[in-house]
Amino acid sequence: MTSGNAVDLQFIAPQILQIKMQDRVSKNTFSEAITQGLMDAFAEAECLPDCKVVILTGYDNYFASGGTQEQLLNLSDGRGAFTDRALYSLPLHCPVPVISAMQGHGIGGGFVLGMFADLIVLGRENIYTTNFMRYGFTPGMGATFILPHKLGLGLATEMMLTANTYRGEELQQRGIPFPVVPRDQVMARALELAQTLAEKPRVSLVALKDHLSAPLRQALPATIAQEVAMHTVTFTQPEVKSKIATLFGT
Repeated sequence: MTSGNAVDLQFIAPQILQIKMQDRVSKNTFSEAITQGLMDAFAEAECLPDCKVVILTGYDNYFASGGTQEQLLNLSDGRGAFTDRALYSLPLHCPVPVISAMQGHGIGGGFVLGMFADLIVLGRENIYTTNFMRYGFTPGMGATFILPHKLGLGLATEMMLTANTYRGEELQQRGIPFPVVPRDQVMARALELAQTLAEKPRVSLVALKDHLSAPLRQALPATIAQEVAMHTVTFTQPEVKSKIATLFGT
């Protein structure tokens, strides 16, 4: 188990492993510390025979905040792609069920990361947004695949095209199929769900998750390839680089 790092990994109850993103310097953007920390944490979780369920969460008012400004500027210059490290799909490929306890804001790729979990709990007061198009580039990280699947085509299309921000309470009113509770109750609800899962045999949990997620794992690569192709067109616009430079963090 690791602690005191950008990503903290520890059992918070028998057979329930918490992965906590807590990079206060970057406010849980996908810094190198967060990216490597998440990859290491999920790799370790996979090797822990006592782990039946993972709760993925953030700190204070931040769940995850997406790409850093430097990363986005690099992409606009044609340096690298979001596929260089498949951070976004870690919850999907984790062998045991993953619960996203989104106790804080989920922004851009950070919101998408949360949507790749098996079960999701949102905070009523928090902001959730797929803000890619705010900067003028098309969504990535599997957003165009997982958001319609989890939220429904209508709402997902609206979120991606408009890049608007939504409070958890508004998403609840729009009929999303996840619990939305006061943000100070998100972890308690997630832990309640996790304890229900932990009552089941690990072998059965792993077998059922593998079965349920197989269609998603098989279909995702084609969408990722399409998103990368769109990025080669949309990221290179001068307007996009300008927006990233001037609007990031506002």
